[in-house]
Amino acid sequence: MSLSAAALGAARAPVAYVRETTTACRARGESSAFPAVLASRASVAGRRLAQTSRAPPRRVTHTRRAPVRASWSDKPSSAAPSSDDEARDSRRAARLAGTEWGATPVPPMPPIPPPVLGDTSKSSKQQTEDTTTNGGWVKPPAPQVEQPTSRVAWGSVSASPGRESNGNASSSSRVERPQTKTQGKPAVQQANQTSYTRPPNGAAPTIDSDKIRITQGSPSKMGPSAFGETGVNFAVHSSTAKSVDLLIYFDPTSPSTAPSLRIPLPRDQHKTGDTWHVLVDQIPRGWDGYVVRYGYLVSGDDPKKNKHDRWHPDQLLCDPYAPFVDGRRVFGDRASAPNGEDSVWMGGFAFDQTAFDWEGVTPPNLPPQDLVVYELTTRAFTNDKSSGIVPGRRGSFLAIADKVQHLVDCGINAVELLPVFHFDEMEFQRDKNPRDHMLNTWGYSTMSFFAPMVVYASEGAGPQAASNEFKHMVKTLHAAGIEVLLDVVYNHTGEGTDNSPNTFSFRGLDNETYYMMEDSAAAYKNYTGCGNTFNCNHLVVQRLVLDSLRHWVDEYHVDGFRFDLTSAMTRGEDGEPLQRPPVIRGIAKDETLLRTKLFAEPWDCGGLYQVGSFPNWDRWGEWNGRYRDVLRRFVKGDGGLKSELACRLSGSADLYHNNNRKPYHSLNFITAHDGFTLRDLVSYNDKHNDANGEQNRDGCNDNDSWNHGGEGDGVNDAVQALRVRQMKNLHLALMVSQGTPMVLMGDEYGHTRGGNNNTYGHDNHLNNFDWDELEKQRDGYFRFMGGLCKFRVAHPLLGRGEFLNDQDVTWHEDNWDNAESRFLAFTLHDKGQGGGDLYIALNAHEFYVDAPLPPPPGGKTWHRVVDTNLPSPSDFTPAGESGCGARYNVAPRASVMLVAK
Repeated sequence: MSLSAAALGAARAPVAYVRETTTACRARGESSAFPAVLASRASVAGRRLAQTSRAPPRRVTHTRRAPVRASWSDKPSSAAPSSDDEARDSRRAARLAGTEWGATPVPPMPPIPPPVLGDTSKSSKQQTEDTTTNGGWVKPPAPQVEQPTSRVAWGSVSASPGRESNGNASSSSRVERPQTKTQGKPAVQQANQTSYTRPPNGAAPTIDSDKIRITQGSPSKMGPSAFGETGVNFAVHSSTAKSVDLLIYFDPTSPSTAPSLRIPLPRDQHKTGDTWHVLVDQIPRGWDGYVVRYGYLVSGDDPKKNKHDRWHPDQLLCDPYAPFVDGRRVFGDRASAPNGEDSVWMGGFAFDQTAFDWEGVTPPNLPPQDLVVYELTTRAFTNDKSSGIVPGRRGSFLAIADKVQHLVDCGINAVELLPVFHFDEMEFQRDKNPRDHMLNTWGYSTMSFFAPMVVYASEGAGPQAASNEFKHMVKTLHAAGIEVLLDVVYNHTGEGTDNSPNTFSFRGLDNETYYMMEDSAAAYKNYTGCGNTFNCNHLVVQRLVLDSLRHWVDEYHVDGFRFDLTSAMTRGEDGEPLQRPPVIRGIAKDETLLRTKLFAEPWDCGGLYQVGSFPNWDRWGEWNGRYRDVLRRFVKGDGGLKSELACRLSGSADLYHNNNRKPYHSLNFITAHDGFTLRDLVSYNDKHNDANGEQNRDGCNDNDSWNHGGEGDGVNDAVQALRVRQMKNLHLALMVSQGTPMVLMGDEYGHTRGGNNNTYGHDNHLNNFDWDELEKQRDGYFRFMGGLCKFRVAHPLLGRGEFLNDQDVTWHEDNWDNAESRFLAFTLHDKGQGGGDLYIALNAHEFYVDAPLPPPPGGKTWHRVVDTNLPSPSDFTPAGESGCGARYNVAPRASVMLVAK
């Protein structure tokens, strides 16, 4: 039968809406009850970029030290009442009562001169009261401004392609500084006189605070950015805040309540549109071994005028654009937090560090049809002692680089890293709950979209090391011809909801801008199964997403992205699906991202299922859930699937053969991080998730799995042999399919999670790669798996850039409608591409099938490459074994691949 009938006209399986949404939601331990899919609507129109003017410099405001605490708050934020006002009042009352603030003496800070106090005429008792009633922060005096000799404008700010603000301002606007006289020594000196002495070995600098200059700054570039030789411009978005203070920490030993500088930003001088900005000049900007930390204190109307605002005026907030995040530095170790502040996170930068040396290594830029993807969890890959990595290096970016040879041996040429943006691995332990025994090892709770996960640095070395070691990992993989794809989570954040808030940044800056809100008891729209939904098609958030992606491509040389629950990103601000979502289009059309691979997970937890219909602009690929389902069902013996199986093996032309889409836009997979591993898929009929603490209610119930004669281990040798054969059958089908194949870390040796199909919170053997087990399988299943991956990459017929036509393939089938038939065979024809014709047969019957072989072309003969029924090494002979004859007796539950030579 021709391909047009077999592939394009294949019988359609029912769309698995319930399966996909239930899997995604329950994998995060949330309820699967969500609103129905809504109608589409237009997005909000954008606003013009701002231009601003310069104002003269003003005096630096210093703050007095507050007592050091073991942490910012001894109680997690989730322990506070759900009402923000009640929570704030509760925290303040607790501090007044002395229940949260410790009395530990302030450690000395010799390099920095003592800060100027606000009113030295106050008694020490009055000073202490001021500290207590302001949440631990000393309220600075009103800034004193030097009288300018002439009016100086900042000048027009041209629009930058990246990290632009959305503020509105008149193009002719100039800020006139108040004509206020300063008292005492002026704070501003000549710009060429540096305010600090740079010490060796990454130590804190000695600072002459009188030389520091503060001016209006620019809103054009969000986050911190280097200005001149000694300046840093800061810009942060908040549309409804009433006050914003910038806090900068030059001393690494300073606790969060003792900033080196606290700079209030008056709205009339430092706000353009919805962007708050300031330029701080003549300051240290971070260098090798030394990171400058910073954060914001933000407050709004009190009492709140907008019910969707969530103000946390006493909590230090991270900048959404922070290039580094500093805090807990060793995975799961509270004691590793700087200055004993486990619940405090700060932004950081080091603009004057030595540029990373890429040593001429450039991204491989592999053709998309050649990709073979390996899904990898950073920590679990090398966390087990069997890895042979020294303890302080296990689970780090460097350890992945150490294991590059294994990835080469696997035959893959791209790794897809589970989330590496900063997240809180201890989020489940913030309050008492059924999951408080677990640590987040998968990372699907992003807190910062620009900063690498700090605990993935080796030896707890901190954020600068995490950044440099990530680059080293990328360079090492690129040098080996392996691309780096990142699994990114822009659909929600780890800040939670009112029921269990984990405020970090967005919630306290501009809650209603960054999250989809509604007028209900829940308040946060939940299309993600994680409580909140990021408002990706709001102009501000859209720019944040694009700036983040550009950052990872430009700064870290990343080659592509897989977007978690991407359908949530297609929803407008009111939650309705958009036909042309601006953020999805923006990613597809962005010049910086043009060389990258883009893959969507085309469903969400609100019932939106877009496999084959995801808005794509001919750029986006998709995780093909329908491919996974039909392959699993056919191999375990379900009937009536031959027609759809032929379609899936051919690149799912029924889903993707439109406009200018290609077969490689279908990412084919059988297993992934959530769900059964390959070994568990053939070893368990049911999930066994009791270790997750939710009485086996979480995780997907419909796995299309089969245990082949007994649940889990403890079965006889015949069952074990059949399971291995089925693993080979599944892997062969994946490798001969048109499209982009993806394999799961650990499947190369048969990793088991004991039937747990939702191991997001287990920092142990359930997730950890077992290198000892790999050695046991090196000459067995691993040889088969890795060899087939290499064979696929090398053979031109198995990675097509275009869809097959009737001259490319012959289907040896004349009974497509026979629901009892579980045998499918086809030949891929070499039309000058090289490599030779390939004959593939898949037998899911319980009996032998004596299959006639088609005559090989040009007097060649068939050579056996794969027979999954044979023991290793006969199961895979890459050069081909001759002597096949005119027929091949395909064993029960077995598959074969022959090559014409």
